[in-house]
Amino acid sequence: QVQLVESGGGLVQAGGSLRLSCAASGRTYGNYGWFRQAPGKEREFVAAIMWIGGYKYYSDSVKGRFTISKDNAKNTVYLQMNSLKPEDTAVYYCAADSSTYYYAADQWRSWGQGIQVTVSS
Repeated sequence: QVQLVESGGGLVQAGGSLRLSCAASGRTYGNYGWFRQAPGKEREFVAAIMWIGGYKYYSDSVKGRFTISKDNAKNTVYLQMNSLKPEDTAVYYCAADSSTYYYAADQWRSWGQGIQVTVSS
């Protein structure tokens, strides 16, 4: 089991940047990902980084604007979010330990508590 704690959320104007952090403890090896959930919507895939090969995957809506990375020495995963838009407003969740189907929320075994990101227009 992996324990995850997110930080770095907040309020930012459109066009601005934020960096989310996810500190992991426990069994820290495996895939890591970020999902988000806006009010009234389902939790959606944002980005993932694979344990084997370090491959990175992004949703079409964030590709080119967001970057996922991992500091293995600190057991911390980051989501750098640039050129933020009001539609990026959501609660962002860090996830760990997935199957091959990283884009599906139900394929991840561990979740953080979530952190609010609000982008004003």
